[in-house]
Amino acid sequence: MTASSPTTVSTNGGTAYRTAEEIGRTPRGPRPLPPLGEQTEAATPPMVDTVLESGLRVIAVRRPAVPMVELRLRIPFAGTERLHAARAEVLANTVLTGTERRDRARMDTDLALVGGELSAVVDPERLSIGGSALATGLDVLLDVLADALTAAVYRDEEVAREKDRLVERIAVAASEPSVIARLALQRHRYGDHPFTKEMPDAAEVTQVAPSDVRRLHRGAVVPRGSLLVLVGDIDPETAIDAAGEALLGWRGDSSATTLPPLPELSGGDILLVHRPGAVQSQIRLSARAISRTDPRYPALQIANLVYGGFFSSRLVENIREDKGYTYGAHSYFEFTPHSATVLVDADTASGVTSAALWETRYELGRLGLVPPAQSEVDVARSYATGSLLTSTASQAGLCSTLATLAAAGLGYGWLREHPARLAAVTADQVAEMALEFFAPTAFTGIVVGDAEELAGQLRAIGGVVLP
Repeated sequence: MTASSPTTVSTNGGTAYRTAEEIGRTPRGPRPLPPLGEQTEAATPPMVDTVLESGLRVIAVRRPAVPMVELRLRIPFAGTERLHAARAEVLANTVLTGTERRDRARMDTDLALVGGELSAVVDPERLSIGGSALATGLDVLLDVLADALTAAVYRDEEVAREKDRLVERIAVAASEPSVIARLALQRHRYGDHPFTKEMPDAAEVTQVAPSDVRRLHRGAVVPRGSLLVLVGDIDPETAIDAAGEALLGWRGDSSATTLPPLPELSGGDILLVHRPGAVQSQIRLSARAISRTDPRYPALQIANLVYGGFFSSRLVENIREDKGYTYGAHSYFEFTPHSATVLVDADTASGVTSAALWETRYELGRLGLVPPAQSEVDVARSYATGSLLTSTASQAGLCSTLATLAAAGLGYGWLREHPARLAAVTADQVAEMALEFFAPTAFTGIVVGDAEELAGQLRAIGGVVLP
């Protein structure tokens, strides 16, 4: 048998294709993977970062991959009033439904003519408006945005319609196990802090009047302290001028309202949240972490990946691949303006919940007691670097990333230099981060499930407060 090409072999009966496994092997064993090329620091694209007279920070970056422009506006939007979350949700759902000179159809039509779109969402920290358009339609995109920011009217019928839709969505979401688990974790971690109010109650939404939304817009949708990011096939200087002209009428006497600092998170017992009749359980653990500005962050990032941050992690290998307790488990960071946490998620069948929790804790301890091998560190480093480069390769990805970094006081320089920081991390540094931040005693959290089925085994393994 003589090889006729890298992918085929000749036979008496014709041509047969070799499998990928056959191609990847030699008589001496598997073919070695070629080494990764050295990661070079990316060049800084043309960009402008400035603050307008109104107090709005604007970042414009040239990324001419396609003739489009991406837009992200972030307005700090925290509040402590009882109905703030409900009013904010209604505002986000109606801010783009009409202005003094454009109704909903006119707004949609003007955007469509330049291949554009805009949408708004809100969370306890910020009101976010994002969209895109053809690069030649940037002026129109900015004009529609400015119109909504300065002249949204919140017509009674639009507010009523969106309130009804919002109540329906809340009713559906409130029954989803992942939402129940998230709300329970937030209350367990932070009590009644405004950060925990990620979704208002349906009854609160029904109490919101159009006048409430208009009042909230006047007082909280302000430029000072807000951020606008533009990325695309644009000239940054020209884009900044266009934004300044379009948003000239967006003014405000006050600054946007930022979220108050969160309480310091400390380790402790896990709370069992009873969900009668549940056939699945949600495991949610959390511990304090460090921000991206901390010089130790690259090592902690790699430690997290080794533990549960990607498919080849120890946690996934244990409770998914080896034991089959879950279809998916992962760990990740959550950043807020004043702090950061690491979270661990896994959904399991009720019958294996206690075993999955035990193994999840075991892997936390093992990460510190059995430090990652150099090969584990190298794989996690490659994944971290590749993910960063992939996520920022598109205009949309870069725009969203820059908006996120800017909220943390970071800029494009951090993004450009981070691969080099990851490359400099040693296995010893990862081991140090594992001992400090991934110790089982550093974590607290919740398990949502049927307490009648789970209580006995959870009581036996300890560290769980039963209802």
